[in-house]
Amino acid sequence: MNIGAMLELEAARQRLLDAIQPLPAETVSLSDAAGRILAEAVVSPLDLPPFDNSAMDGYAVRSADVASASPQSPTLLKLAGHVPAGAVFTGTVQPGTCVRVFTGSPMPAGADAMVMQEDTRLETNQPERVLVLDRAKPWENVRFRGEDIKAAGVLAQAGEIITVGRMGLIAAAGISTASVHRRPVVGLIATGSELVEAGQPLPPGKIYESNRRALEPLLARCGAVTRAFPLVPDTLDATRRALKQALDECDAVVTSGGVSVGELDFVKTAFEQLGGTMDFWRVAIKPGKPFVFGRLGGKFLFGLPGNPVSALVTFLLLVRPALRRWQGATNVLPPVGHGVLAEALTNQGDRSHFMRVRVDENATVHSAGAQASHLLSSLAVADGLVEVPPNASLAAGSPVRVIRINE
Repeated sequence: MNIGAMLELEAARQRLLDAIQPLPAETVSLSDAAGRILAEAVVSPLDLPPFDNSAMDGYAVRSADVASASPQSPTLLKLAGHVPAGAVFTGTVQPGTCVRVFTGSPMPAGADAMVMQEDTRLETNQPERVLVLDRAKPWENVRFRGEDIKAAGVLAQAGEIITVGRMGLIAAAGISTASVHRRPVVGLIATGSELVEAGQPLPPGKIYESNRRALEPLLARCGAVTRAFPLVPDTLDATRRALKQALDECDAVVTSGGVSVGELDFVKTAFEQLGGTMDFWRVAIKPGKPFVFGRLGGKFLFGLPGNPVSALVTFLLLVRPALRRWQGATNVLPPVGHGVLAEALTNQGDRSHFMRVRVDENATVHSAGAQASHLLSSLAVADGLVEVPPNASLAAGSPVRVIRINE
């Protein structure tokens, strides 16, 4: 295998996904499971709803009793009881009677419809008399047992993310734990003798390091447990020591900088000296051509370029899918939206260019500004990336897919 060959994006991503198997499962409390990826399907132990119940406040009735009710000719019913949500009516609704119910109240035996409160009138001096002003069809305004989910029905499949909606559904079935894949511990390293920590004095020729700060929330959104390590100067010994420490303590390491072909780019060499093997290190995308993927035992190295935009683009397109697959996800690609270009986007290069864009409330897609890979100002206002193929132009008015970067 020629590890120096430049791969197309799809081939590079597939190589990553083929190399990674899901981490083992663990059982966690449902309260701690949001955003985790299910290791096995969740099956409901009961029907949802667990009983027939009222869809709103009003009166449970026999539909035959109110078949001719109207505002001009109300039907008079006798009030037989009240059933607030959480209570049960122990009797049976007899002909000519009704029961006061509320949203979620179990339907009383004998009743087969629910009349909305707005379609009734009470006599002030005779509260046990209910005048029904509109007819009700059989089972009108009734929620049926098992209407949402049947007992033994699947609430969520293995490989799916526990979203807010799935959390609610699982909790409604009375389930308090979930079997999810373990979260990977990922070390984060920035290399470069020019880098200084934010908050420190800035000597001449130095710059503040920003890639770790930008990558940390992206890693967290992928489900990773992140450990940020100190800045690493551009020496082989320092790079090797930093990689060894991170690999000893973590499941994988994400580095920024030091992966190209310069004489001060030591990440590949240091990793190989530790016993790691390189799978590939060049991808046909812009920004982000130099990208390293390597393996050491069951651990992985993801080497990102040092330019901030290049680091973000390669993370979204390559590292994010790998980390999601590592946690057992079936859908690993970044979220995508759609819009219409407000202006043309042109790529005069021979690699696909992922351009920064912003999307307004009308789904109109605008360039976020200058596209150089070191410019953070256009990244700061960008909502997403639009892929422009090599030597191509997307005309104003074209529909486009937008890879969302803030989700």
